[in-house]
Amino acid sequence: MTSKRIPLVAGNWKMNFDHLEATYFIQQFAWKLRAIHFDHKRCEIALMPSFTSLRSVQVAIESDNLKIRYGAQAVSVTSQGAFTGDVSADMIAHLGCSYVIVGHSERRKYHPEDDANIVDQVRAVLAAGMQPILCVGESYEERRKGIELDFAVGQVRDVTCDLSDEEAAKLIVAYEPVWAIGTGMVATPQSAQDAAKAIRNDLSATFGTEVGETVRILYGGSVSSKNAVELIREPDVDGFLIGGAALKVDELTRICKLTMEATS
Repeated sequence: MTSKRIPLVAGNWKMNFDHLEATYFIQQFAWKLRAIHFDHKRCEIALMPSFTSLRSVQVAIESDNLKIRYGAQAVSVTSQGAFTGDVSADMIAHLGCSYVIVGHSERRKYHPEDDANIVDQVRAVLAAGMQPILCVGESYEERRKGIELDFAVGQVRDVTCDLSDEEAAKLIVAYEPVWAIGTGMVATPQSAQDAAKAIRNDLSATFGTEVGETVRILYGGSVSSKNAVELIREPDVDGFLIGGAALKVDELTRICKLTMEATS
């Protein structure tokens, strides 16, 4: 990746860890990062716990003045009112969150969230002063048809078409091929680079080179310490959105260390 963009390793805990487990993880993770003299100026780390753990994560991080950032896994498009079970962007922002995952394939599949809803989520996150991590990526069927790049770029374009240059520059894109999430299969470094480059080129064509070169593009899908170095060395891959490996403190520490070292 280019030295202009600080790499980001983001851990998506999904529906794992209660608030006590989350606190313990943060404590262990912070201790291990200190032990390896991790430099947060060279690589940014963010964790995305469940809603019930957000406050505990905030307390654990702020009480020890840790440099780990955190965010939410989803957000409502509404700001307040009679919307049972929804959590607004302002509520999330008031807990000190920096990021919100938007459009994850599991949200698209199980809830479901359509393109119009995802656009509104991105706008809500930006309006609350946070950065959306927009997840895009093809299924095995789209890849079999050879349209994976057009599909991923199209998903980004659906969201960015009405954004200003300033708003687009705050976006983080996570390319997560659906067939690689939780399967143990991982895109080759070249495939990840091809997708990241196609997305960056489209952003540059739409908003200008400065915006295109500013947006961080992450890779997600069975990331581990065994493949992280090869992936992060690609010039347009700026970090990772990690699922299963982010639940293992030793493995996540290794990935963070390798990412920091490979991009220095």
